[in-house]
Amino acid sequence: MLDSFNQFVNLFANTITFYRTIPMSRTKTLQRPKGLFGIYIRNLREEQKIGQRKLARVIGVSAPYLNDIEKGKRAAPRTELVKALARALDADLETINDLAGASKNTLPPDVAEFIQDNPEVVSLLRMIQVYELDDTQITELEKMMTSTNAKAIIIAAGLGSRLKGYTENLPKCMLKFGDKTLLERQLDAYRECGISNISVIRGYNKEKINYEDLRYFENTDFENNNILNSLFYAEDELNGNVIVSYSDILFESAVVKRLLESDADISIVVDIDWRAYYVDRKDHPLEEAENVIFNANNEVVKIGKVLTAKDDVFGEFIGMMKFSPRGADLFKRHFQRAKELFWDRPFQRAKTFQKAYITDMIQDMVDLGVPIHCVIIERGWKEIDTVEDYEKALKEFEE
Repeated sequence: MLDSFNQFVNLFANTITFYRTIPMSRTKTLQRPKGLFGIYIRNLREEQKIGQRKLARVIGVSAPYLNDIEKGKRAAPRTELVKALARALDADLETINDLAGASKNTLPPDVAEFIQDNPEVVSLLRMIQVYELDDTQITELEKMMTSTNAKAIIIAAGLGSRLKGYTENLPKCMLKFGDKTLLERQLDAYRECGISNISVIRGYNKEKINYEDLRYFENTDFENNNILNSLFYAEDELNGNVIVSYSDILFESAVVKRLLESDADISIVVDIDWRAYYVDRKDHPLEEAENVIFNANNEVVKIGKVLTAKDDVFGEFIGMMKFSPRGADLFKRHFQRAKELFWDRPFQRAKTFQKAYITDMIQDMVDLGVPIHCVIIERGWKEIDTVEDYEKALKEFEE
């Protein structure tokens, strides 16, 4: 029931976004030129080096018919063929549907199909028109829907070997801070922000993580892989509006709230006051920080354990990121592409794809032109990676 409701909310939000491009008068003129659908299809086909005749054969149309679509002589085909093109070209579903609708001066076919199957949504759309919601009000409505329907995935499969005796028989997220474990404090922060749909990826000593009201996924190969591949043991949950976080960070709920405010498809949390954490930090030196260099639009340029001049690094990735429904789909498609190309081979800074960090995947996407937005914070979190980190944090916690 919850998955169906989330699907409804996501599609309704998409419908709102689409209606924002339509004047409130009776005209159906859209802002996108009709020919963009064909250009989009042709560009995808050429990027993937697929011949026009081959693609036509795959989707079951004639080559001249496909040629007319690519040249803008025909509008987008019927819904079934749009879906076939999306599968064949690994197209972004929202983009291809939006362009298909624009080419016919009508709703995107996925939205139209949803409205047809769920006529009750029409009354909600009419309310937007009747009450003449402006762009600001619609944006606030979208943000509310995103925050109230967001979920979280916590990656907690690792060995935590740098914490030595503390994690000899215990996952590091189960270390105590006062009367609560690190994981419990993460759960509290999420729930303060209205996020109750939370999944945990377990591995090392998985039986020690057994809280109720959580959904669990098992990383059965945690000794041989790393955070990126660990995340994809919960691939079924990587959809909709979802926050992904490491299990070894203490963070305030304000960090989560700040992240939820982002409307980018893929957002990462970056602390720009990061250097202070490394003062007198001997076991986890500055060189091991997951540094981020971003541009004037707060988009990632470089990320990872980047050795650069002091003034080059703008912040540190704290191990928390958020996906929109579209962003989650995009991330999964890039993961599958990279996995096919780099399994057992070097990938970005990792010796093999199996050992890659999430930052390696982010850098790969950035290199391919995918925008990754930085949500900027100043403090409000701590990494618990070494014995030194834990004992220092315990002292500060008790104070």
